This record gives sequence, C-alpha cells and structure tokens, in this order.
Amino acid sequence: MKKSKRVNYKEMSLEELNKKLENFKTELFNLRFQVVVNQVENPARTKIVKKEIARILTQVNSFKKS
Repeated sequence: MKKSKRVNYKEMSLEELNKKLENFKTELFNLRFQVVVNQVENPARTKIVKKEIARILTQVNSFKKS
C-alpha cells in the first residue's frame, strides 16, 4: 500500500483552505450515502476525510486568531 503525500495547509491562503474544506465536506456527505447503500469502495476513506477536515479547520482557526 502506498502512502499519500501530506498536504501542507500552512502554505495555503484562507480562500484556498475554504475551497478544500467545502470539497472535503461534500466528499464526506457522499461517502456517508455510499456507506448506507453499501456501495463504498474504501470504507477507511471516511476516517481520512474527517481528519483532513479537522486539519483544515485547525489552520483556518489559526488564521482567525492572528
């Protein structure tokens, strides 16, 4: 299994982070529906997407504090 490269959110602007956040939230929404109808190819993807959302939100909050 190959490891995916980790994205450095610290180098992104707030606008880029918000776009990524929106994309990940949409993906998570779709994954939840796939799980319900048993069509999900990679069940672990849900956990990965949740962690990415948390990473982005952490960076967005650090932008707001500074």
